[in-house]
Amino acid sequence: MHPDALSLDAISLLLIWTAIVIYALAFVAYGADLAKRSQLSLERQDAARELVGVGSGSGGRGTVRNGVPQDAAPAEKPRLVMGRIGTSLTVLGFLFHLAGTVLRGVAAGRVPWSNMYEFAMTGTLLITAVYLGVLFWRDLRFLGTFMIGLVTVLMGGATLYHVDVVPLMDPLKSIWLVVHVFVASLATAFLALGFGLSVLQLLQARRERIAVEETEPKRSFLRTLPSSEALEGLAYRFAIIGFIFWTFTLIAGSIWAQDAWGRYWGFDTKEVWTFIIWVLYAGYIHARATRGWRGTRSAWLSIVGFVAVIFNFTIVNMFFEGLHAYSGLS
Repeated sequence: MHPDALSLDAISLLLIWTAIVIYALAFVAYGADLAKRSQLSLERQDAARELVGVGSGSGGRGTVRNGVPQDAAPAEKPRLVMGRIGTSLTVLGFLFHLAGTVLRGVAAGRVPWSNMYEFAMTGTLLITAVYLGVLFWRDLRFLGTFMIGLVTVLMGGATLYHVDVVPLMDPLKSIWLVVHVFVASLATAFLALGFGLSVLQLLQARRERIAVEETEPKRSFLRTLPSSEALEGLAYRFAIIGFIFWTFTLIAGSIWAQDAWGRYWGFDTKEVWTFIIWVLYAGYIHARATRGWRGTRSAWLSIVGFVAVIFNFTIVNMFFEGLHAYSGLS
């Protein structure tokens, strides 16, 4: 351990807290973006009424579906400034987050994911990195409130369990610490995105069912988002990627267990829950590929799967005994 490890760790913690504050501001900005989206849905509804009124007065026909005129010229794409501000703040918070994580690793002289605090720090970093990376592929800023809110809560909770830098336990002195835990964190990041999209899918599906029956559509930011079917497709893609990484996590963990303890499987609590999560997502992917399990039921499977991931990371680490007791908590 370096002689200045304590000072580096203190700076790392300060950077992490700075990142949390910036993420909180990004959360507020994304929340304002959703409010703006709700206002846009109301304005589109009013525009639809005016179009129908003009069409009726001139003998023409105006068709409106879910409050959106179907025969109108394409509307100019709205400038969602608060969404951009939220993304800019997220990038800034990510840079502080990255710096804090790297400094923790430098202070420890190893990869920064050997205990619960460090795993949360690295895991949330990867969640943010994957979210920002996906934005280059598709505009999912409407998911920012959920994703950055989740990251902020997890990081804030992790700092409550901050532990000083300590030497690695013997079983952790392996290359598999680098591979196994990093891939597990990456899997969690993609599954988190799928989870957020599944939650929005349920909300959107409910709104679409109500919209069919109501005579006057209500103001809602959901009206500016993709359909529930499109959200389901996106969630499914991210879940598949996360499932692939989680499968590798399970395999790598078994190899590491053989190297450290002389057996591939021992029904340790962490091993069992990792396998349960794998089964849940395998069931979700299979159910989604079967026509009868599309929609709401498959979305609930995705949500239950990620809840199991969080349970495995928090409750299992803190309250269950086993060979994987590396939370760093006394």
